[in-house]
Amino acid sequence: MPAPSSSTWDRRSVLRAAAGLAALGPLAACGGDTGREGGGGSGKSLVQYFHAYGEAGTQEAIKRYAKAYDEARVTTQWITGTNFESKLFSALLTDDAPDVFEFHPQLQLIRSGQVAPLDDIIDPVKADFNPADIASHTVDGKVYGVRMIDDPQFFYYRKSLLEKAGLGVPRSLDELAEAAAALTTDKVKGLFIGNSMVSTNHALVWAAGADQLDDRNRIAYHTDDVAAALKVYRRMFTSGHLLLDAPADYWDPSALVQGLTAIQWCGMWAMPVMQKALGDDLGIFPFPPAAPGAKPAVYNGGWSMFVNAKGEDVDLAKDYVKWLWIDQKEYQEDWALGYGFHIPPRTSIAESATELKSGLPAEAVKLFTDYGRFDNISWTQAMITAFEEVVANAVRKGTDPEKALDAADEKVGRELEKLFA
Repeated sequence: MPAPSSSTWDRRSVLRAAAGLAALGPLAACGGDTGREGGGGSGKSLVQYFHAYGEAGTQEAIKRYAKAYDEARVTTQWITGTNFESKLFSALLTDDAPDVFEFHPQLQLIRSGQVAPLDDIIDPVKADFNPADIASHTVDGKVYGVRMIDDPQFFYYRKSLLEKAGLGVPRSLDELAEAAAALTTDKVKGLFIGNSMVSTNHALVWAAGADQLDDRNRIAYHTDDVAAALKVYRRMFTSGHLLLDAPADYWDPSALVQGLTAIQWCGMWAMPVMQKALGDDLGIFPFPPAAPGAKPAVYNGGWSMFVNAKGEDVDLAKDYVKWLWIDQKEYQEDWALGYGFHIPPRTSIAESATELKSGLPAEAVKLFTDYGRFDNISWTQAMITAFEEVVANAVRKGTDPEKALDAADEKVGRELEKLFA
């Protein structure tokens, strides 16, 4: 479920704005009333924040679920435009902060006491969640956030175009660069990884055999192989084989569907639209290895529901999250499969999802199972932005990758000091 076409931000992507809980101004124009007055037969009320999903019917679905909750009137703030993170973090500093909100697991929210632990509502069903989803939301033995959907990202490609060029599926980053060159014509670019070129940042590091941080929360992305991978990106950028000015960003399937590119990085959410447009001409593959001995990489995006620990009625907010995202399996299945394809984080729901049992969806599930990697809860907004600057400098501007990585090290190091000193 991507963001609308006017936004460069995506609900699963790593394109997250640099935002801090203590450095933002008032929330700008989110639309709708706050829902603080009255509510439901009980007279109680809650406010939930969602970013504006791109697929038709998503806003109506969220409001329909909320309306069925009997214990309070639940008002949805459907936040349009860019920088959802900035708007959310800004709102959390005000008296009109949401009671519950969707976001990604991030340690600074826990360290600041902004989000409540949810072990009491998750423990009875913890075994039914993907263990990686539980682990990625756990700090000091406590679970923060309930995963709503898992969203693997990978490369989509036009089979006919690769066949016409005499190419197989790329098995390395160098082969991907070669394919981009061979597939580029005066009308079609060989590869699209997003207009800002940062959508593959996580996967690029993993495919180079590295990680954002190691198991002791030290910098792990600064390696010779990551620097070499950035040089390959630079070569593709300067060669003219990348699509860089698509009408919509990577999260939207239109670049591949409209024939602007032969290969596109995108998420599983777009698969039904692509299949409808391209049929059997559509294939997928993971981000290929970028270093000897490294494995392919599939970035698992996705969103989780959090409870504002500083809200007016934390117990009621937790009850709502439990009711919707733990008890109401019908709604959870609808959210995962009714508006694009996503993998349900609940094993019991995933096992019954017939839409994902065969064909290309089943291939996507296998890629997710074999190569899926999850967000590191210690990799914060500022760190994400620091590595985006590496791509901007090393790939777009031609800065030596080592210098670009050194600059990121300083910024990431300062953030790690704040979190773990």
